[in-house]
Amino acid sequence: MSLIRRASFSSLLCSSAFMLFSQSALAQAGTAQPGAAQPGVTQTGGLSRTMVGKADVSVPGREAVVAKVEVAPGSRAGRHTHPGDEISYISEGEVDLLIDGQPPRTLKAGESFIVPAGVIHDAHNAGNGTVRLIGVYVVEKGKPLATPAP
Repeated sequence: MSLIRRASFSSLLCSSAFMLFSQSALAQAGTAQPGAAQPGVTQTGGLSRTMVGKADVSVPGREAVVAKVEVAPGSRAGRHTHPGDEISYISEGEVDLLIDGQPPRTLKAGESFIVPAGVIHDAHNAGNGTVRLIGVYVVEKGKPLATPAP
C-alpha cells in the first residue's frame, strides 16, 4: 500500500475514532445517544448497527457514515451491499469475512478490511463472544446504507 494511501486510511480511522469518542463524551454529559429504541440503530437478526456520525465529504453526492457494528455469537450479518465503500476496523472479537469472488478471510481485533461499493459480502461470527467493529461508509446520499442481496 502506498504511503499516501496509508496516510489517508490512517487519517480516516483517526477521524472516525474522534467522532466515536466525541459521541461517547456527549452521552456521558447527558446528551442523548442512539440506543436500541432510538433512531440511528438498525438491528437485523444478530447484527446491530448504531450510527454515531454522518457528514458530507469532498465528493459531490456522497457522505461519510460512521457506525458501531456488533455481530452476536453464532450470527451472520447477512449477504448485502452498500452504495459506496465500506472501511471497517475490528475492535473486538474475530469474524469470517465473505466477499463474493474472494476466498473467505478470518479477521481478528486490530485488523481492518475494505469492501468496494456494490460488492456482495457477509460476515459470520463463529465464536462465543460478540464481534465489535467501527464501520466507515462513504456512500451515495439518499440511498439506504445497506441493501440485502440474494
